[in-house]
Amino acid sequence: MWGGRTGALLRVWGLWPAGILGRRPLSCNAASLAGSNSPQCWNCGGPGGPMRGHEFFCPQCRALQPPDPTRDYFSLMDCNRAFRVDTAKLHTRYQELQRLVHPDFFSQRSQTEKDFSEKHSTLVNDAYKTLLAPLSRGLYLLKLHGVEIPEGTDDEMDRQFLMEIMEMNEKLAEAQSEAAMKEIESIVRAKQKELTDSVSRAFEQDDLEKAKEMLTKMRYFSNIEEKIKLKKIPL
Repeated sequence: MWGGRTGALLRVWGLWPAGILGRRPLSCNAASLAGSNSPQCWNCGGPGGPMRGHEFFCPQCRALQPPDPTRDYFSLMDCNRAFRVDTAKLHTRYQELQRLVHPDFFSQRSQTEKDFSEKHSTLVNDAYKTLLAPLSRGLYLLKLHGVEIPEGTDDEMDRQFLMEIMEMNEKLAEAQSEAAMKEIESIVRAKQKELTDSVSRAFEQDDLEKAKEMLTKMRYFSNIEEKIKLKKIPL
């Protein structure tokens, strides 16, 4: 198949896509309060519990409530569950939420609220970073549809694309001038723009397999982008 010499070279060059900048998006469950399924406020016992919508505080005693474990990033950031996102609106929502739940505003509150604040703030940060970038947003949207891209998917990629990736890495390794680096960077940026447009069309057509294919290619180019950044750092 396509896992012989090429597969070995991909491993040597570090071309296995390792996720989104070396990390996977956290799920909302990871930031929720373990075992908190009660609809009641933890502080006053009134109707409260994990908050939905735009409310984060108990309407009775105004105590901060734990994060809602069923809420996804799109809902949290007040975005439609779609690949196309208004990034300006996303940034505004991020600022609004951090003004509500940032730990700095809870220094004089109970330890329970301090803990909830940390969880909320972390969740908001993760949601913002995930939805801001096209690659991480697309991978997260696929995950919500029950589709994940495993690491080490070179056997599923076409030979022409893998050759393109290897050649680009060879050029990057040989690049000694700023002009050469900029040329490679420009090519990668154009490729990512083209792939992003293809991913958007695929999601609009509910073609998850096509979206998965395009996002896999984006991960390879993202890997090159990271190498370009590292090469720019003076030793």
